[in-house]
Amino acid sequence: MSTTTPIERVPLGTGGPLVGVQGLGCMGMSFAYGPTDADAARATLDRALELGVTLYDTADMYGAGANETFLAPFFRAHRDEVTIATKFAIGLDPDDPGRRLIRNDAPYIRQAVEGSLRRLDVDVIDLYYMHRRDPAVPLEESVGAMAELVREGKVKHLGLSEVTGAELRAAHAIHPIAALQSEWSLFSRDVERTAVPAARDLGVAFVPYSPLGRGFLTGSFADAGTELGDDDFRRTQPRFTGDNAAANRALLRPIQDIAAAHRATPGQIALAWVQQQATERGMTVVPIPGTRRPSRVEENTGATRVRLTEEELTALEPIAAQVAGDRYADMSSTSAGRE
Repeated sequence: MSTTTPIERVPLGTGGPLVGVQGLGCMGMSFAYGPTDADAARATLDRALELGVTLYDTADMYGAGANETFLAPFFRAHRDEVTIATKFAIGLDPDDPGRRLIRNDAPYIRQAVEGSLRRLDVDVIDLYYMHRRDPAVPLEESVGAMAELVREGKVKHLGLSEVTGAELRAAHAIHPIAALQSEWSLFSRDVERTAVPAARDLGVAFVPYSPLGRGFLTGSFADAGTELGDDDFRRTQPRFTGDNAAANRALLRPIQDIAAAHRATPGQIALAWVQQQATERGMTVVPIPGTRRPSRVEENTGATRVRLTEEELTALEPIAAQVAGDRYADMSSTSAGRE
């Protein structure tokens, strides 16, 4: 099921910008998933905009700033049509480049936003996320520093990523939060414990990343553990390796059966489930599936028009509880790791 009709638009949280009901994760265009074709990636950006996708997601740590730089010409050409979302907080240890550091202190935030503004070649960032939370830094300092950026006109709206429901409530009391971005899919539902209810109660939009389980839910891997390139970061993720990968492949059968009934792809059913959480839970949900191919954007946006029946939702319900392996080898920086 594909479409050429622009997707619907929804407000991104209370007081937030109007965006397409599905966004685009741009990380893979220059980071994490192996070699990329720059021309195909540019064509993907253009096709996404034609289909009504207006929320484009990046971060300063994707390719050490290379992703922001790559996206800058597209943003410059369509500045009034797009909502730019980027993030700060994850950096590399200067003494150990293989080790990541999480920083939420005010001086770092100010340094980070200036770098992103420069690489993106814009005067203001539409949505600025704290990529990961450092519990050692009080939210009063980190969110307070982000709020200063809003007052100074460098940022329009604030977002958080991988925070618990309690952290979201505390942050929202300091300054309104427009969006919460965390992993949410048929394979990953831990956010439903506290983060999703808090976002719903506060009128905060939920922006699910990896709504396709980093591609696993598309059914495209015959053997995910061996088919991935040496520089594909999914090789480090427990769900994609060994016995876990085999067990998780077996969980795709109900998705594939429902896809056949809708004359859709398994990926569209997985995305439709995420999109439908908006009506099921009475909140704004704007997933950001990532891709580097125009044809995949067409497929993904087509999922916004798939409606699952209650019987189909019931059939999909048990999947997450049966998934083998955590979503990261180290879960300490996720909301689930702090609950």
